[in-house]
Amino acid sequence: MSSNALLIILCAVASYFIGSLNSSIIVVRLLKHEDIRNYGSKNAGLTNTLRCFGKGPALATLISDLLKGSLTIILVKLICSGCSDVMAAGYISGFMIMLGHIFPVYYRFKGGKGVLLAASVLIAVDIQTFAIVIPIFIIMLFITRYVSLSSITAAVSYPVVTFIMQYFVRGLEMNEVILHTVLVAITSCLIIYMHKTNISRLKNGTENKFSFSKSKKEGE
Repeated sequence: MSSNALLIILCAVASYFIGSLNSSIIVVRLLKHEDIRNYGSKNAGLTNTLRCFGKGPALATLISDLLKGSLTIILVKLICSGCSDVMAAGYISGFMIMLGHIFPVYYRFKGGKGVLLAASVLIAVDIQTFAIVIPIFIIMLFITRYVSLSSITAAVSYPVVTFIMQYFVRGLEMNEVILHTVLVAITSCLIIYMHKTNISRLKNGTENKFSFSKSKKEGE
């Protein structure tokens, strides 16, 4: 095994343990002395934090997740700066951060859905793609008012936008583009899988809509 491959593996493992530090669980425990997993949809994520504990804890969760994802990937890119494909190292570590966030080793493998964390990772890995995928999420949210559907739509668009931007706009080699797109697609599949209960509620017409004016419990 080459030294570069070993370095990427070590970064990926470290990223999992960093991702396992769930911001929502920590913030609600510190500020409200409660376990977010006992409230609302019982999901340890931003939306459920906002619904159940308001804007303060939600904002703290937002900032913490953004910093956790983006700063970790920036550090990984610096550590792996000598590797032949630094972006691939970022995608791999980004996936492991999400895996830790969704299945945290510190919290009996019960965490959040990873949408916000995926966005924070994308900022650090490929900000051009981020600038397209996030508006897709926002537009869908304003049109449908379903956080879950907006997240799924953004996840589906993520590998498509990645391929278009890296091959047609940035002119990367096809082998790199394919590798990056596959890694992104794996991440997208994980996000969509974590929304399986939301998909069922959307089909049944029982999924609650997001309110821009007041907090309401939702299955996100």
